Amino acid sequence: MKLIFTAWMLCAFQSVFAQVKDLPTPNGDTVLEKLGPRLAPVATRTDASLIPAVRQAIELARQTADPRYLGQAQALIGKQWSSKEASHDLLTLQATIEQSRHEFGQAAATLRLALTRPAPSHAQAKLTLATIERVQGRYGAAAAACTSITEAPAQLYARACMLETISLQGQSAGAREGLGQLLREQRLPVQQAWLQSLMAENELRAGDNAAALKHFAISLSLANDGYTALAFADALLDAGQAQAALDALRKQPSSDSVLIRQAQAYKLLRDARYKSIANDLALRFTASSLRGNTQTHAREQALFELQVQGNAPAALALAQTNLKLQKESVDWLLALRSAQAAGNSAAANEVLKAAALTELKDARLK
Repeated sequence: MKLIFTAWMLCAFQSVFAQVKDLPTPNGDTVLEKLGPRLAPVATRTDASLIPAVRQAIELARQTADPRYLGQAQALIGKQWSSKEASHDLLTLQATIEQSRHEFGQAAATLRLALTRPAPSHAQAKLTLATIERVQGRYGAAAAACTSITEAPAQLYARACMLETISLQGQSAGAREGLGQLLREQRLPVQQAWLQSLMAENELRAGDNAAALKHFAISLSLANDGYTALAFADALLDAGQAQAALDALRKQPSSDSVLIRQAQAYKLLRDARYKSIANDLALRFTASSLRGNTQTHAREQALFELQVQGNAPAALALAQTNLKLQKESVDWLLALRSAQAAGNSAAANEVLKAAALTELKDARLK
């Protein structure tokens, strides 16, 4: 097959390569790149050996923000990917990979297939399905998935699942009380950290930024979670606490999402380091567009254009594209702020109306 490059692709390639500098001649002490952890080889292709290896790859992708581990996880599943013979556990892991790549529709279909398979417990599949439904703004379907979890060992997660869902629908007081009850029960530190993060997000939607910051800080003191660190940094940046946002991100890998917040913080601090980060991000996004990943990274690109580049019209277009894929509070808020910064009142009103149709309640959406 011939490779045919359009004019815009050629210009983009030239833009990328024009900014690439030659590497210095390496010697024995020169570090060119630090490689991530390697996965242990899988001796057999049975579920007993595959499932732990796939879980390890997914966890490494989450910890390092390196999507290549998701590719390795899919490679481990191999021919059983979407196979009619695949087990419930492998299908659930496949859906987790698809969800991580923002393939929400396919992930939901995979989970529904997994739920037709015999298994000691379907709780994880149902929890993952509830998460996907919430990301899509379908809170009724999310609640149904939460309440369908009947296994006793999964009741902590089922209760938290429902509390997060009602919080999104504006029942912040009920969610606060319920999460408080779960926190008062004896739990492992990692569970406490997760519940504190849910409490923080509930307080953000309720309009209490100070309380949210308190809960985020407690959560990160108990467990270093990347998602929580990003949400904490966003809340700190909204409060004008740029240095604290940098501190919150200090232990995180240099993903696009982390770099955007760091650039935003440095810009607020009038620190010239934001410019070099901005240049690096521009190259990353150009390369991503060449791979056809525009929609899946539209949230990050919109945030970059709005908060780092100061290009509100471009941010609005990207935020509107992103809303076709995912509809979390942060997505509606990003679209609204982009429209307001662009002076586009019609677009801002449209965002508010569309968010209201999902029954999302968030004090920041105004």
